[in-house]
Amino acid sequence: MEIKAVLFDMFDTLMMIEHDHEFYIPSIKMMYNTLINKGINVSFDDFKNAYTKARNELYKKADLKNEEPHFNERIAKALLFLGYKYSKNSSIVIECTLAFCKEFMKYVRIDKDTKKVLTELYKKYKLGIVSNFAIPECVINLLKREDIEKFFSIIIVSGAVNKRKPNEEIFKTALNSLKVTGSETVFVGDTLDADIRGANDLGMTTIFIERRVQKEKNFIIPDINVKTLKELLFWIK
Repeated sequence: MEIKAVLFDMFDTLMMIEHDHEFYIPSIKMMYNTLINKGINVSFDDFKNAYTKARNELYKKADLKNEEPHFNERIAKALLFLGYKYSKNSSIVIECTLAFCKEFMKYVRIDKDTKKVLTELYKKYKLGIVSNFAIPECVINLLKREDIEKFFSIIIVSGAVNKRKPNEEIFKTALNSLKVTGSETVFVGDTLDADIRGANDLGMTTIFIERRVQKEKNFIIPDINVKTLKELLFWIK
């Protein structure tokens, strides 16, 4: 079957999260400062504990169906634990989420081969992103920052559709949006369980970019293994 589309994972595939995920505490502090400026009177430790509790409770339920609640829900739930009732769409919750995003973006860099690879593939294939991330706005902002949003016909982020890889629904949404079948599509990702297993299940050709050792390597098998993004140009051609 002729290949018509190439789908990419986002983080640690096209863009790298640096410094061993050190963004976490600084990003929580940015959220906390936003709340303090809005008149929320709590200590940092109390907020951090409430945020952690809210996140864990949401994902205890969401993990059962590979769902992805938008990040706003974490904030609204954390504030409720602290005695403040705000909807997930309230301005204070949205500002808090964007504060986290702004700090997080400081720890993300584009892979050195990303622009070259996208430029070449864009000449022949439909391109798309299917990413697990609770803040869709953050993914869009990063793509715009690096001037690569223009390459993608679709950008599907789990927090926008409440489905997380390897849930087949997020992959089906991508295929349907591009009007292609699984057998006409290549999926490129760095996570065996989420990216490769999910794409394999829908008949896509899977390319695993080896960023780190993963425990699933003995029972989830991609079609192709690569070490760098630039190797894609050889294999897809």
